[in-house]
Amino acid sequence: MATDLFLEIEDLEVFSGQRILGLDLGSKTIGVALSDTLQHVATPLETIKRKKFTHDAKRLNELALKFDVAAFVIGLPLNMDGSQGPRIQATHAFVRNMGQKTDLPFIAWDERMSTVAVERVLLEADATRASRARVIDKMAAGYILQGALDRLSYLRGQAH
Repeated sequence: MATDLFLEIEDLEVFSGQRILGLDLGSKTIGVALSDTLQHVATPLETIKRKKFTHDAKRLNELALKFDVAAFVIGLPLNMDGSQGPRIQATHAFVRNMGQKTDLPFIAWDERMSTVAVERVLLEADATRASRARVIDKMAAGYILQGALDRLSYLRGQAH
């Protein structure tokens, strides 16, 4: 996934106490999740209703500042066969534009099946359609971020 837009997770430097924000970028909303300060557990945080890019970027930067964020992990919407679909261009454009608003790195993370997995959990919990709609984006962001955190933990284990 190496492009000049994204930092590889293997190259991420996170200092003690810093967090990582996970993003599930949709056309109408951005699901946001936050790691703990040990970068082990992802917690769904909020769903941003998308307005103009400047508004969305401002909110993400506010969260990054408030929680001492080291990086963003953003879901990369690959097709099921691993090829790049049309939504990839929107994700790349968003990250390019954010690059002008923040110095924090972006890590791309395969988001295939994240919404499906979260939907299944919510259905098993008997969540109503309305309650699923309210939380699905931030929970998908949590699912994406947790995958990246698990990889980060694995890499840290390899370093010892």
